[in-house]
Amino acid sequence: MEVSRRKAPPRPPRPAAPLPLLAYLLALAAPSRGADEPVWRSEQAIGAIAASRADGVFVASGSCLDQLDYSLEHRLSRLYRDQAGNCTEPVSLAPPARPRPGSSFSKLLLPYSEGAADLQGLLLTGWTFDRGACEVRLLGNLSHSSLRNGTEVVSCHPQGSTAGVVYRAGDQNRWYLAVAATYVLPEPETASRCNPAASDRDTAIALKDTEGRSLATEELGRLKLRGGAGSLHFVDAFLWNGSVYFPYYPYNYTSGAATGWPSMVRIAQSAKVLQFQGQAALDCGHGHPDGRRLLLSSSLVEALGVWAGVFSAATGEGQEKRSPATTALCLFRMSEIQERAKSCSWDFQTAEQNCKEGEQPERVQPIASSTLIHSDLTSVYGTVVMNRTVLFLGTGDGQLLKVILGENLTSNCPEVIYEIKEETPVFYKLVPHPKKSIYIYLTAGKEVRRIRVANCSKHKSCTECLTATDPHCGWCHSLQRCTFKEDCVPLDNYENWLDISSGAKKCPQINLFRSSEDKTTVTVVGSLPPRRSEWKCVVKNLDTGRELCRGRSPPGRVCTCNMPTRATYKDVLAVNVTFSSGSWHLSKRFNFTNCSSFRECPACIGTDCAWCKSERKCIHPFTACDPSDYKTNQEHCQVAVEKRAPSKTAGGGRFTENRSSRANPGLQVFYIKSIEPRKISTLGKSNVIVTGANFSQASNITMILKGTSTCDKDVIQVSHVLNDTHMKFSLPSSRKEMKDVCIQFDGGNCTSVGPLSYIALPHCSLIYPATTWISGGQNITILGRNFDVIDNLIISHELKGNINVSEYCMATSCRFSAPSFKGSKARANVTVKLRVQETYLDCGSLQYLEDPRFTGCRVEPEGDTELEVKIQKENDDFNISKTDIEITLFHGENKQLNCSFENITRNQDLTIILCKIKGITNANSIDTSSKKVRVKLGNLELYVEQETVPTTWYFLIVLPVLLVIVIFAAVGVTRHKSKELSRKQSQQLELLESELRKEIRDGFAELQMDKLDVVDSFGTVPFLDYKHFALRTFFPESGGFTHIFTEDMHNRDANDKNESLTALDALICNKSFLVTVIHTLEKQKNFSVKDRCLFASFLTIALQTKLVYLTSILEVLTRDLMEQSSNMQPKLMLRRTESVVEKLLTNWMSVCLSGFLRETVGEPFYLLVTTLNQKINKGPVDVITCKALYTLNEDWLLWQVPEFSTVALNVVFEKIPENESADVCRNISVNVLDCDTIGQAKEKIFQAFLSKNGSPYGLQLNEIGLELQVGTRQKELLDIDSSSVILEDGITKLNTIGHYEISNGSTIKVFKKIANFTTDVEYSEDHCHLILPDSEAFQDVQGKRHRGKHKFKVKEMYLTKLLSTKVAIHSVLEKLFRSIWSLPNSRAPFAIKYFFDFLDAQAENKKITDPDVVHIWKTNSLPLRFWVNILKNPQFVFDIKKTPHIDGCLSVIAQAFMDAFSLTEQQLGKEAPTNKLLYAKDIPTYKEEVKSYYKAIRDLPPLSSSEMEEFLTQESKKHENEFNEEVALTEIYKYIVKYFDEILNKLERERGLEEAQKQLLHVKVLFDEKKKCKWM
Repeated sequence: MEVSRRKAPPRPPRPAAPLPLLAYLLALAAPSRGADEPVWRSEQAIGAIAASRADGVFVASGSCLDQLDYSLEHRLSRLYRDQAGNCTEPVSLAPPARPRPGSSFSKLLLPYSEGAADLQGLLLTGWTFDRGACEVRLLGNLSHSSLRNGTEVVSCHPQGSTAGVVYRAGDQNRWYLAVAATYVLPEPETASRCNPAASDRDTAIALKDTEGRSLATEELGRLKLRGGAGSLHFVDAFLWNGSVYFPYYPYNYTSGAATGWPSMVRIAQSAKVLQFQGQAALDCGHGHPDGRRLLLSSSLVEALGVWAGVFSAATGEGQEKRSPATTALCLFRMSEIQERAKSCSWDFQTAEQNCKEGEQPERVQPIASSTLIHSDLTSVYGTVVMNRTVLFLGTGDGQLLKVILGENLTSNCPEVIYEIKEETPVFYKLVPHPKKSIYIYLTAGKEVRRIRVANCSKHKSCTECLTATDPHCGWCHSLQRCTFKEDCVPLDNYENWLDISSGAKKCPQINLFRSSEDKTTVTVVGSLPPRRSEWKCVVKNLDTGRELCRGRSPPGRVCTCNMPTRATYKDVLAVNVTFSSGSWHLSKRFNFTNCSSFRECPACIGTDCAWCKSERKCIHPFTACDPSDYKTNQEHCQVAVEKRAPSKTAGGGRFTENRSSRANPGLQVFYIKSIEPRKISTLGKSNVIVTGANFSQASNITMILKGTSTCDKDVIQVSHVLNDTHMKFSLPSSRKEMKDVCIQFDGGNCTSVGPLSYIALPHCSLIYPATTWISGGQNITILGRNFDVIDNLIISHELKGNINVSEYCMATSCRFSAPSFKGSKARANVTVKLRVQETYLDCGSLQYLEDPRFTGCRVEPEGDTELEVKIQKENDDFNISKTDIEITLFHGENKQLNCSFENITRNQDLTIILCKIKGITNANSIDTSSKKVRVKLGNLELYVEQETVPTTWYFLIVLPVLLVIVIFAAVGVTRHKSKELSRKQSQQLELLESELRKEIRDGFAELQMDKLDVVDSFGTVPFLDYKHFALRTFFPESGGFTHIFTEDMHNRDANDKNESLTALDALICNKSFLVTVIHTLEKQKNFSVKDRCLFASFLTIALQTKLVYLTSILEVLTRDLMEQSSNMQPKLMLRRTESVVEKLLTNWMSVCLSGFLRETVGEPFYLLVTTLNQKINKGPVDVITCKALYTLNEDWLLWQVPEFSTVALNVVFEKIPENESADVCRNISVNVLDCDTIGQAKEKIFQAFLSKNGSPYGLQLNEIGLELQVGTRQKELLDIDSSSVILEDGITKLNTIGHYEISNGSTIKVFKKIANFTTDVEYSEDHCHLILPDSEAFQDVQGKRHRGKHKFKVKEMYLTKLLSTKVAIHSVLEKLFRSIWSLPNSRAPFAIKYFFDFLDAQAENKKITDPDVVHIWKTNSLPLRFWVNILKNPQFVFDIKKTPHIDGCLSVIAQAFMDAFSLTEQQLGKEAPTNKLLYAKDIPTYKEEVKSYYKAIRDLPPLSSSEMEEFLTQESKKHENEFNEEVALTEIYKYIVKYFDEILNKLERERGLEEAQKQLLHVKVLFDEKKKCKWM
């Protein structure tokens, strides 16, 4: 079938472009390149894209799926399909050669159920992972778990195809998925393990119910491949007229060739079975000799009932077969496809075989008028706007084209509306913006762009705007420019915007007409914007500036201006007419020069003059003429139109494939051989050479360029016939595309020359090396693209101007030799420029540096056949390659040998160039006779002298002499220093011995005499309330949960709990359900230890008022844990917190023992912490490191302690409003240390005030200051001030009491700071207190008293301080321990007795006879899980702050506590850690007491179940309304819904949990409805 083309009107031959600059400007005036367009860049190549109606844009790249907002500026959520946190492709994909779409791991991306009344929006995704898995997720957030999934739904091969569509059907209105895929590829079995089961290997199309539990199991039907049919590549899937259509083409994945015609298969849009309805072949091969058998892209224009496809012919490897006709856009009527789709199938197995023998598929032909042929189309999207069909086309060089079909579906010449700068091929799928029709999403490579669908602003006038026939654009009256309708404000008035349906006649225009014989009227015709202000019109003489006329009219009427016909007005040569209303105005200039000179009506009216018909002459518009004869319109000119016979124009020749052409048969033969170049830039080319024969015999030679089939041809006259075999053409600028070229001689047939490509301007990405030497000659390489259109490469120097350099260029690289700039300054930066026509493009800079400097060389023989030459060069920044350097060795009498370059080694001082001379016979003799080496680096030629032998001998003689002198000098200096060192060491040893004696004696005396005055009356113990105690115990590391549980619940109405939480509360009270849930969660790999602890704590809070039930759950879980542990090592049970039950036991103990802790253990525990603090503060404490002289932990021991003494201060407290009580004592004596900082002194003064008066002072520490009063003078005391000592490296020493030389009895005043007080100071490494940096200079600063002190400190001297601290707190510690393991009134706490009996009973049931096992269970459950946690964290029990030092000391106590419960005997030696040795003697005593404690509990009469239940019930009542239980239930539900499928599957497998399963589903429905209500 012959496809008719729309013929272009005849055009005169184009002249050669006279101004290259103008051509460049025209090229730049092409479509925008997207500087302001939003771009989303992904980590990997994009494999799929879809846009939902309300939830944004979905982009799949690599193994990730991103949800973006519509502006592409923000990512809303991300799904990692393969590995969390990793989007990289599991295997590297090499995309197949274009034009077939590339490989991808994402196969389906289908938003659906949007706007449905009963469902949220859903997203169906298909991936190659998990053997072609498919998932259904909520559109709102990808991070939520999938609702349904299945395997073997899509192709599991990255290069395989998949197409699918989701639709609603059937009585129940359920959603179904029709999917076509290439499930099996012809490859070795070892290549991929993802192929489906044998029974499914022939499947091509499947129908699935998407609302079942699994997409795989709910398969309703399959359409299988016919035997021997080969592979099919599916491109798209869409719905039309009650059927599902799949466009595809047969494809051989091994050879990369299409094996048949593109086709479309049709199945019924059914809910029950897959019903095959026919198959039709598609023929879009017109204009290409081999036909186009590849289908690249598909788009259904539903409103028109038309399907558009981009078809391509094979292009071969490297695109060498690509031609101007390789790809085509073809439109097919869907009604014709449906009518011709036969039930006889040649690709699929069908139930009914209606095929006749030898029957071939009938090929459906496209709509001829709309076929568009182009060299490289990749994608299509079609739509209907204002009854006009608009098609968007993507190209292989990154262009977005726009085609507007006429009323008879005739294609126009495409407009380029966008170009990607990097020229990345456009993705096969173009996606429209679902909300704003003015945008379309353009995908290419790793990027997605949001592009405007039209460049309306390029039309500068109303007439130009409306004649462009772009339905997206119209004329906006208020803005007076061509815009989208959405951009025209105000939008509420439809008359404000003229669309193309109005036509150009509606554009407002100023007209002159004769209203009477002596009067000329000026008015506006066309559509005018609705205005609320009056209209004004003015006619002004431009020569004199005088107003000829002025008029006004009310808002509803158009203003007119009448000018009388006067003789004086004949001299007016130009007028300016202005119409305005408010801010809107319209003006036009009329020129009336030389009106009388025009003799013909058309020429007269073509100017602004008028034609007087009665007088048959051209007149000035203001000249008298009868109105009926006054003509200003071309239509009124009566011109005889001669009907001429059609003649051939220069562009009317037909293309032929012949190599010869005859103007007149038998007279002359013209022969075309070639055209050079084959590629030119979009600026055109002024010297294109055509070679052939007999050119000088022709009188008229033209070149015809034919690009896109629907665009006009370019007809170019020959510029110069050089001789009989060569001629030159000057080609104009054009947009990027491949065009067919033919030459026409003397109006004969047009002889084809082959294709010519217009490509983009060159772009540079890298110059290397970027540094060269001033003499030049180095080989420089430029990388980039489109370098094959360069005319010249130019180096631009600031002094020497532009220098042309010879270059060798290919498409992606250029090589040139750096020119020499010898004689100019040593360092220079030059610019590399590319000349294309007369346009210069910056390519980057090249830096010139001084020439390399060579310092010498060495020649060494390697055997007798090889010489090694090493040349030394100063280090520099040059990157010298093998091609840059040439080395020659001179030896004997002017003999020379070429040296082969090996490598360059850069050392710290020199660079060594190594080369070798191989294949010689007398290497040793050449070595001895060698003289010099010549090095050529580009244009630089240097001779390097060899290191001579005499120089070597000179060094060999002088070196031993120098060595002897140096040795004697060194011996003399060493002996002198040795004597000095011995003397100093003797002094230091004596000093050290003295220090050791003193410290040991002081330590012994302190142990024997020191007594700590423990304050027995420490006031009220600051217990925390139960709520805060429990939360700190439940969530020791998650402080963020505390505030959400602590809102006041006492005023809460019990009926306020919503229905979903009530149902969940009832569900977790089902013991079997709860235990099953916990076991299921613990089996999940990503249910971490942190999750287990949090879940246990949430459960404890939710069941806080149901302790009896919680205890029964604890029993069941503990038994289950024993079953697991008994199979391995029972002694390890409950040792770590790795399960829910272990954390649950900790929480249960905390709840049940809170009363015992408060009543019995709390007071001795608080006394221990207070006493420990008191002892630590008795000696020096370094404020920077918190280390102290008195401690229990060796790591916190301050052993670099200076000498210190106690200073008694008389402190006077200022009277403040916060503390005005009359009985407050304001004069207090306070003892501080002279090594205390001012801040430490403040703390001790505050503590003394509290001890004296029983109440705090009323201000914070940072709100008060201290003043030293000496007579009438006062001096403020600060930690850092101008008198502070600054040591080496700028380290500042904090001021102390001793620094201010404060003596005993000094008066210190405490005052309130006015303002600008700071919070607690955090000192940095730039400060020090007692621990000074290790430097003699620092010790000199301290004066003679401290000199040498820090240098001789030995840590072990102060270990007695640990013992001193232990002795000080010993009685308090033993009181605490015995309060824990004693039985007051011979009764154990209910929880302890109950749980210990439970453990005994379980051991007996399991026939465990080893008593050590039960002992360890009890130790792990009570001391380890509860008491150690309390002992190490006093802030859990009291309202106090725990310092890091206190934490270190309590760790030692807690270790001793746990050692008391241990059954193993500790074997401690002298090298054991001090933390263990400190309580080594006490542990045996404690162990005996612990054994007695365990035995006493076991001997107590067992608790009855009623007693325990009563205790637990009372505890539950105590804690009613303590916590926000709804928050805990919500958190528990989050875990349940996260692992919903796994829990549901477990419930299905367990017997007797059918009701729980129903309740769980009911709970989920309630929560989903609640969430939906929140969105509404």
